[in-house]
Amino acid sequence: MKRLLITWVLLVSLSVLFFGFAPVVRSVFGETGGAVIHAYTLENANGLLVRLLDYGATIQSILVPDKKGQVADVILGYSDLEGYVEGGSYFGSTIGRYSGRLGKGQFEIDGRVYTLPINDGPNTLHGGFNGFHKRLWNANVETVGSFPSVRMTYSSPNGEEGFPGTLVVTVRFTLTDDNELIMDYEAFTDRPTVLNLTNHAYFNLRGEGNSDILSHILHVSSDFFAETDEMLIPTGSFCPVEGTVLDFRTPLPVGARLDVSDRLLARAKGYDHSFLFMRSLANELVLSARLYEPDSGRALEVWTTEPDLHVYTGNFLEGVAGKHGSVYGPYTGICLETQHFPDSPNRPEFPSTRLNPGDRFQSRTIYRFMILP
Repeated sequence: MKRLLITWVLLVSLSVLFFGFAPVVRSVFGETGGAVIHAYTLENANGLLVRLLDYGATIQSILVPDKKGQVADVILGYSDLEGYVEGGSYFGSTIGRYSGRLGKGQFEIDGRVYTLPINDGPNTLHGGFNGFHKRLWNANVETVGSFPSVRMTYSSPNGEEGFPGTLVVTVRFTLTDDNELIMDYEAFTDRPTVLNLTNHAYFNLRGEGNSDILSHILHVSSDFFAETDEMLIPTGSFCPVEGTVLDFRTPLPVGARLDVSDRLLARAKGYDHSFLFMRSLANELVLSARLYEPDSGRALEVWTTEPDLHVYTGNFLEGVAGKHGSVYGPYTGICLETQHFPDSPNRPEFPSTRLNPGDRFQSRTIYRFMILP
């Protein structure tokens, strides 16, 4: 890990010395199916580094200093390409066409039923077996203002994983000197389809592989969550968080209630729940969650224009071989997925996830890192 960090810092420092600015550093990460997969390293003025892969439009690592200046990688993942190609945990990947679960692996558009691959009990999860997380994206290095940025684009053909329409999706990752990783999503289609995009980063602010996240302090400002059935499919009802194990309006350790006997936790073996956020304006950025790790002082804010924050505590991770010899189990990382609601195409009472020809889908999510005492 130290050798990797030193290499990145040297590359960026040489770029600054010779060119006067810090561009995105591109390197080979591996090869699969005859295609070369590249990594793109971004660094800001504060020493925060983000490494992206064009395989799955994936956040492979985020290196963040703690209150003592010690740097750690704060997201779970794999050290090599094989893990991302063969693994099934979605570490840091862009999820589509449809993030979350679609009940019975089907939905209807204009009277026609579309059937999808079943990969989660009787349901479809995260776009099927070969969703966007298993695709090679086209990456272009850019600059947004003076900040390093990478724009990744994928064209999903009509019928891929059962979804209608040719869909062109773009995710632009920008790292600012305010320690913000900004993700701007955009999509177009040539036929009516459904779309739900997110990033599936698992965070551990102590550093990946360094114990669990149960002592992390979580604040979710939502008043309502989406009720689900025994298969974790929304029933269509939003319920108050007040008086439940899902009430994080007052910051609490993630593990404070995990030992409570409660049906909401028992179904998912932990947290795997969607929280509703209301807005007064379309595309308004809302602070949906704060996560704080007291020992390191690292903190994360999640801002989004999306109506749903899905909190998942890695309940189904079991002996997953991660980076640098780490082994991930339940509660070793937490996902804070900004998106629309699971199963929305089958729930007309939910905000629509339909995308029509001529329309443009847009959303923004920001991961903002900081150090607290």
